[in-house]
Amino acid sequence: MAKGFGGGGMQMNGLVKQAQAMQQKITKMQEDLASYEITGTSGGGMVTVVINGKQEVKSIKINKEVVNPDDVEMLEDLILSAFKEAFTKSSEYSQKELSKVTGGLSIPGLF
Repeated sequence: MAKGFGGGGMQMNGLVKQAQAMQQKITKMQEDLASYEITGTSGGGMVTVVINGKQEVKSIKINKEVVNPDDVEMLEDLILSAFKEAFTKSSEYSQKELSKVTGGLSIPGLF
């Protein structure tokens, strides 16, 4: 006669419920990230990039004083720098929020 898992089924049900609750929290967090805005700037505020917590670009502002047709490379560098800052802040924020939901548990491929 084969022995069963004893109380294992109860533990498995508890784990499934915890996983479902965590999934609901993660889904809610992802929805919230869409409304959270992060700003990246460069050139002392001459270039500003706004993205949301899902790293979707919302706006780009370029001060006309920084637009110089003879130095397009500088403008490109400022834009790139502002984007990098915004994306870094967004990534850090997303990871912090995810850590709150998962208790520090790493879930590959979530973001």
